[in-house]
Amino acid sequence: MDQLPRSSGVQLHLTSLSGGRLGPGAYRFVDWLQAAGQSWWQVLPLGPPDRWGSPYKARSAFAAWPGLLGAPRARVSREALNEFREREGYWIGDWERVAGPGAIEDQVRFDREWAALRSYAAECGIRLLGDVAIYVAPGSADQRMHPELFQGGVVAGVPPDAFSDTGQLWGNPLYDWRALRRDRYRWWVQRLRRTLELFDAARLDHFRGFVSYWAVPAGCSTALPGRWRPGPGRALFGEVSRQLGRLPFVAEDLGVITPAVRRLRDALGLPGMLVLQLAFEPRERASPHRLERHSQWRFVYTGTHDNETLRGWYESLDRPRLRLLQAALSSKGIALGEEPWWGLIRLAFSSPALVAMVQAQDLLGLGSEARMNDPGRPRRRANWHWRLPPGALTPSLAARLREVTDEAGRGAG
Repeated sequence: MDQLPRSSGVQLHLTSLSGGRLGPGAYRFVDWLQAAGQSWWQVLPLGPPDRWGSPYKARSAFAAWPGLLGAPRARVSREALNEFREREGYWIGDWERVAGPGAIEDQVRFDREWAALRSYAAECGIRLLGDVAIYVAPGSADQRMHPELFQGGVVAGVPPDAFSDTGQLWGNPLYDWRALRRDRYRWWVQRLRRTLELFDAARLDHFRGFVSYWAVPAGCSTALPGRWRPGPGRALFGEVSRQLGRLPFVAEDLGVITPAVRRLRDALGLPGMLVLQLAFEPRERASPHRLERHSQWRFVYTGTHDNETLRGWYESLDRPRLRLLQAALSSKGIALGEEPWWGLIRLAFSSPALVAMVQAQDLLGLGSEARMNDPGRPRRRANWHWRLPPGALTPSLAARLREVTDEAGRGAG
């Protein structure tokens, strides 16, 4: 990724817009970001979600979800269909066979709507940051059409972590990295090519899985019986770079991060991620999330889509964590006031990290009811369904965020 200016942005998935899809609401949000002095709009993966609404278990790693369309019945010409078939020939036939009649028309409609929105955002000085989920869904078009690229007998997950004492059992199919290497990682090259057609940059989900991944025997009820297996490492990204050029990606380097993961991230020149909510663990003095350990080539988040909202997190703090937080605030001359989440946003924006990202829920001071996802409860019906209340992003809120942004030297001008 090219050198970035000191800047900031807001994470808000398309389904969390007040209308839940592309259309006028998306353009109003771009206008609001510009008024608030922001430079980035971050979204979650755009693929067709699973029945629980998770975009991280999409039915395709390439296709966009028709449910995001603002004009789902818009006319599509034969010329546009033919042009799309030719340009996206690697994957569109597979998707059409799985999704059925009208599948290509929907993808043409999405590309048309998305390109118009992206062009408008660029005119407003807003860059779009996407998200590449590392795994595909069980039974996805990718697995069904390319079974030779996936392992049998094991599924994806992670070992015990802050979200669950028994680990997270995701259940996604795992790649056969040897088979992918024999094909010069063509599937991944094409996937990232498609990503860069749609976004200015993208977050690589579960980056540590490219170094080593947690493989759980199929049929297990938890992720505990899993074990680490080697991933493709630098070979994958070398091939991507040879075929696509620069790598405008952010490494989601959260969780169990080893020196090998850090070496790969740094060798590729990718910025890593920092999360404010992980900065105040009394026993983790060496944590990279502690503010005194922040470095410049990073994206700092108030919280990700998997974290509590700032308000929900703050209200759950015990005394040791609260003392650490108060000390950090005091060192920056920041008072919590009657709306502690704004003090926390100012604290995150004060980081030396070049880019600071805030969840829309945190700007509104919403509690746990607005949490986007709880990884410890993957089938929780509230996951993935939060939506922005109509009219919540007011001009006064934009002015307040612009003031905090300018104070931190992150203004877009």
